[in-house]
Amino acid sequence: MRPIIAPSVLASDFANLQSEVEMLNNSQADWLHIDIMDGRFVPNISFGFPVLEAIGHHAQKPLDVHLMIVEPELYIERFREAGADTISVHLEACRHLHRTVQQIKATGAKAGIALNPHTSVQLLEDVVADADLICLMSVNPGFGGQKFIENTYRKIEAMKNLIIQRNSQALIEIDGGVNLDNAPLLLEKGADVLVAGSFVFSSADPMQTIVDLKSSK
Repeated sequence: MRPIIAPSVLASDFANLQSEVEMLNNSQADWLHIDIMDGRFVPNISFGFPVLEAIGHHAQKPLDVHLMIVEPELYIERFREAGADTISVHLEACRHLHRTVQQIKATGAKAGIALNPHTSVQLLEDVVADADLICLMSVNPGFGGQKFIENTYRKIEAMKNLIIQRNSQALIEIDGGVNLDNAPLLLEKGADVLVAGSFVFSSADPMQTIVDLKSSK
């Protein structure tokens, strides 16, 4: 199966956000990955509800919303109303992770769980069967353009084994430092979704770069 490609809008040209979204609409991208940062869970601030709504107004593809925020349970319904199709929360930010996953699913959105690079996949043992997506951070969250963490390959294998053991249907998403050099091995290890930000938007031909990532094997 060909990978799902989810370009990260955080790396786009914010001054021309509509045209960037329209470019993605016309590309082979499958989802639009939207990073929401609050300056507390990560040392950066990105989009709020108005920008997400504006992206959703022009996007013709699902919005994969990654919440890098504290107390995400306070805002789940609002992110769904703003256009999120998938909502991923960080295990590290959720005191009651199972409850938050069920809260996401109750809105009609798909529920994702994100893990920081240092967090063991085994902590998902009791909740992975309820998730639709597991986002493994392959860089430290907060900023684009970081170097890929090699330990990610081992974590994908461990995550895949846990998904199989728990009879989960969750997809494995890799977020951070994805490029044409590591994409084939990421997919070989078991990744389903590749998030790419600066690698796509900083390339000379973003649409062709998406095609190339889509063809990785």
